Amino acid sequence: MASTINMQDMRYLNLFSKITRINTRFCFKYNEIIFFCVPKSLISRAIGERAINIKRINEVLRKRIKIIASPEGIQDVKNFIESITNPVTFKELEIKENEIILTAGPQNKASLIGRNKRRLMEMQSIIKDYFDKEFKII
Repeated sequence: MASTINMQDMRYLNLFSKITRINTRFCFKYNEIIFFCVPKSLISRAIGERAINIKRINEVLRKRIKIIASPEGIQDVKNFIESITNPVTFKELEIKENEIILTAGPQNKASLIGRNKRRLMEMQSIIKDYFDKEFKII
């Protein structure tokens, strides 16, 4: 899973741990949103009653926050990518030996790639860290 943690990510993880009382090692940034990955059973506890934990973290960081389920294996790739790219959808996801190919329509493809391929590069690094595979959009 995630290979290295920079100092900024470490600060995010420490703040998340203090507020939610849940320790996690997985934090990344996609499309100016900070994602925290926690086990599926702890998502509701991490969000808190009436989303109070997300609101507190949001107030401190002044950035959008999402809490998603951490993938348990290659079978969770589709749900993991859908939760990251939500509300942008895609048609299908194909998993090959060492690459993941995502098929999308023309409008959604543009949204998934982003200006100057920024979102594509962010997603490629996320997929490389979590699944050790290459990522392509068709």
